[in-house]
Amino acid sequence: MNEKIKDFKDILAWQEAHKLVIMIYRATDKFPQSEIFGLTNQMRRAAVSITSNIAEGFGRNGYKEKIQFYYMAQGSLIELKNQILIAKDVGFLKQDGYEKIIEQADAAHRLLQGLITKSKSFLTPKS
Repeated sequence: MNEKIKDFKDILAWQEAHKLVIMIYRATDKFPQSEIFGLTNQMRRAAVSITSNIAEGFGRNGYKEKIQFYYMAQGSLIELKNQILIAKDVGFLKQDGYEKIIEQADAAHRLLQGLITKSKSFLTPKS
């Protein structure tokens, strides 16, 4: 657990969010064709935004900047959770598929919150 993080792919929050991206792509592949520019596109973009912002945050030098990108990832994750619920409510996702995806989203969210908290601990408090 104390292994040095050398690449964004080493970040557990990114790993779990990446699994979520794959799940979203597979699930939305079954959505109606009429949604390709609607909910399908929105969900895919939100999911990719999560991992992209974690990766970009990792690439930033200062913790303040890193945290800003991790918060953007969190915003995209919450946006995606809303879209997952909508997809279930309009009948594009069955209950069991919804539960698996939400469980993965929650796992990624917990790790992302931990990443934010840990990153904040490196900021020097203002006097």
